[in-house]
Amino acid sequence: MNTLPRLIENRINKLLFKGKAVILYGARQVGKTTLLRRLQENRAEKSIYLNCDEPDIRHSLTNVSSTEIKALLGSAKLVFLDEAQRIPNAGLTLKLAVDNFPDIQIIATGSSSFELSDNISEPLTGRKFELQLFPFSMQELRHEYSDLEIQRLLEHRMVYGMYPEIVRNSGEELDLLKEIARSYLYKDVLQYQQIKNPEILEKLLQALALQVSSEVSFNELAALLGIDKKTVANYIRILEQAFIIFPLRPFSRNLRNELKKLRKIYFVDTGIRNALINNFNPLSLRQDAGALWENFMISERLKKNSNENRSVAIYFWRTHQQQEIDLIEDSGGKLSGFEFKWGRKKSRIPQLFLKTYEGSSVTPVTPDNFPEFAF
Repeated sequence: MNTLPRLIENRINKLLFKGKAVILYGARQVGKTTLLRRLQENRAEKSIYLNCDEPDIRHSLTNVSSTEIKALLGSAKLVFLDEAQRIPNAGLTLKLAVDNFPDIQIIATGSSSFELSDNISEPLTGRKFELQLFPFSMQELRHEYSDLEIQRLLEHRMVYGMYPEIVRNSGEELDLLKEIARSYLYKDVLQYQQIKNPEILEKLLQALALQVSSEVSFNELAALLGIDKKTVANYIRILEQAFIIFPLRPFSRNLRNELKKLRKIYFVDTGIRNALINNFNPLSLRQDAGALWENFMISERLKKNSNENRSVAIYFWRTHQQQEIDLIEDSGGKLSGFEFKWGRKKSRIPQLFLKTYEGSSVTPVTPDNFPEFAF
């Protein structure tokens, strides 16, 4: 298989055959099926791949006994269940398999955590490892490109994003991105809880796309969209669970003038973000180059932390006097700050933060030194 190795493969391999199911979450089109096929090809154990989008596969795994599960799996020791959220009561089926066949390893994928996670959380308590697969990372592209080539690709990837299909089909990015944004991403979101107003959802996403790197007010979004604040909060929660956006909440521990309520919202993939506002201009012609750089780098850091299984809490920091740090990582009480600068303007490090939080650090991240941050 001529596929780009995914860094998460190492984590998955270390979790196999420990008596628990491995649950792999990720948006549609991030490469879950390709990863399953690669794992299947590279493992010596006899395996079976079951695509739960297929009606007959779903039927054979719905409301079944352990005897029926064993008959379906046969002598396979490694079982891949793709799009497992499509199985009604998937958690009970997985629980039966894990409890009754401890020598069989199940790896299940789901495109939306609100469907699969809600179905399996209680039945699989203590019986699962959960991981998330993101679009490609710049770190993963090093398998095919030199560091010099990656530097040259940087602006292109910021504009068009890191979805595997986009990376693999140079020259076709516009049409493919619009299809992913319109079809695959909305498919899960609109089906969940029968959301009946896709226009409001699209306007919300566009508003969030235009506010990247700025604090987001649910009250302001509600007024803009003509809906109530509770609906805004619910839609944003659903978009998070569909792996389209992720939040940064304000860091506050000591100072009275630190922001405590507002949050920032970023896109997992900047290509999707640009598709929503239909802006694929080069960075030299954009007013949002700094915000796009900030979003791209924080997303890359999120992938790195996930791939390396780093236990890190992430925040932003800002005071009412507008002193700010774009990203704060709290790793076991050690605070590391990062400021993202796309242009030549020098970063101003808030000394108040360094004085207040002894032992902390703040590092500028620019196009010149980003590999040290993202790799």
